[in-house]
Amino acid sequence: MENEEDPVKRQQILDARARNISHNVRCLECGSQSIEESQADIAVLLRKLIRDEIRSGKSDKDIYKKLEDDYGETILYAPKFDWQTAAFWLSPLLIAGTAGGIWAYGRHRQRTNVHLLALNITRGVPLTPKEKETMLDVLTPPPSGILPSSSPWWRQWVPQLTNSSSKGNNYAR
Repeated sequence: MENEEDPVKRQQILDARARNISHNVRCLECGSQSIEESQADIAVLLRKLIRDEIRSGKSDKDIYKKLEDDYGETILYAPKFDWQTAAFWLSPLLIAGTAGGIWAYGRHRQRTNVHLLALNITRGVPLTPKEKETMLDVLTPPPSGILPSSSPWWRQWVPQLTNSSSKGNNYAR
């Protein structure tokens, strides 16, 4: 009885290994399906090739290597990790980091009143508190969320923003 179960068990193990490998291999004709799901001629041939390789005693890693050598890296759903794929997957983080750095630098430049310092140096006399307040009102951009009404195309879509409580804010008029 054990002799009868042994070939059946061996066949079940072979089929399970073949299905497992076939689920991780992309169909060359369909592209969006694995060769296990596809009924294309090339998928049928690749499933047969995988079963033959398993019967010849090759490991899963050897079968994947053979498929990759014969058909290219794109046949596998999980490509190997190298510098090219690392750059591909990390590029959104690099772009977001660069954009965040540019934004932070802009905010830093916005908050430093280089204009006031330059005015003090060129005049040779420090600004009075009243002059300093006036210059800050003129040079400071509006707070986030308030659109400047000086933009011509915004005037037709956004009503003029008025804020009588803000002292000397030229952007709200």
